[in-house]
Amino acid sequence: MAAPASSSTAANPSTSTSASPPGTQQPPVAVVTIGMAGSGKTTFMQRINAHLHQKQQGGSTSAPPYVLNLDPAVRSVPFDSNIDIRDSVNYKEVMKQYNLGPNGGILTSLNLFSTKIDQVLGILEKRCLPKEDGKAVPSHVLVDTPGQIEVFVWSASGNILLSSLASSFPTVIAYVIDTPRSTENTSTFMSNMLYAISILYKTKLPMILVFNKTDVKDESEAVEWMRDFEAFQTALKKEEEEEREGSGYMNSLLNSMSLVLEEFYNALSVVGVSSMTGEGVDKFFEAVEAKREEFDKEYRPELEKRRKEAEQQRAELRAKDVSRMMKDMQVSSKSKGTGKYATRPAPEEPETVSDAEAMDEDEVEGGLEDPDEDDMDAAEEEEAWKQSMQARYEAAVQESQGPAATLRSADYIKRSQG
Repeated sequence: MAAPASSSTAANPSTSTSASPPGTQQPPVAVVTIGMAGSGKTTFMQRINAHLHQKQQGGSTSAPPYVLNLDPAVRSVPFDSNIDIRDSVNYKEVMKQYNLGPNGGILTSLNLFSTKIDQVLGILEKRCLPKEDGKAVPSHVLVDTPGQIEVFVWSASGNILLSSLASSFPTVIAYVIDTPRSTENTSTFMSNMLYAISILYKTKLPMILVFNKTDVKDESEAVEWMRDFEAFQTALKKEEEEEREGSGYMNSLLNSMSLVLEEFYNALSVVGVSSMTGEGVDKFFEAVEAKREEFDKEYRPELEKRRKEAEQQRAELRAKDVSRMMKDMQVSSKSKGTGKYATRPAPEEPETVSDAEAMDEDEVEGGLEDPDEDDMDAAEEEEAWKQSMQARYEAAVQESQGPAATLRSADYIKRSQG
């Protein structure tokens, strides 16, 4: 990916993701594909990408999808990426330079890539958000992630990438599940469901469960276990009778967990898809559109609330920095005798009688000094000094891009005070 000039990420979600009036283009939906290694995640990405390209060639008014690959360790992908992390970060060199293993190399590569998230969002907003000229924009932004789920979902870089994406586009998580493997026994199925619920509550974004490989085994059994508690109980009893994996002491645990997760199941969208044949892809995109509306109604207000809280915290931090810096400057100026604490030169002693008489005449002509006026002058001087120091501090902070540069700003002001 070519590194463009630094671009602002401040695409206001209230304008970029709000519902568009009839006849106007909507911003694209960002579909972030997450799945365990071997679940068919990359093949699923290839299928939905090909489906959208075929739809665009068939007369769709939208542009082809915009594709991001965030897997730095993949050797090759069966689709063309508009933005590819491998163009910016060399995974093998990262492992070699930092003496890391495979997972550590992936995590570090994501960390390095996330430092350029402002540039990535700048490209996405330029290419994908609707323009006034009415030029066609993509209907979807497709994001492929590493097969090591924990490296992406539970890392700081993954959180930065997801939250930044959701700040500009309606964002949906597609959690891909290997259907034949998941329905092999109840314990594997429950493990997948627990992983799904942990991702849902960690990302706080709408989620679609995608039961992949339905050409090998239909998803109906997995959906039945989710929707019908008694069906799951029957499967547990059957495994116990056959003494299969998941029987014995695990049965009581799985039984309790299935009851707890019943409400979670009801809130999930579930689709069965075959990445090989393309069956179920249309239903998947219908679910994506439903999740777009859910994002606008439920998730976007929560994102705006968290953003306001973060801005308030930054404002409070800056106010504390200003207050602390003002106190530091008062102590520094007082100890050095600079600023408003600068000592005034003492009047010169008269050398002759005529000089003393001339000084007395000047004092008489000047009149008596009003002590209240001196107090007012001192108060005004104090207030003017404070305002000057605060303005110079804020200018230094703004120049250094935020409160994180407090120490550099303090040095700047101290130097300016001599």
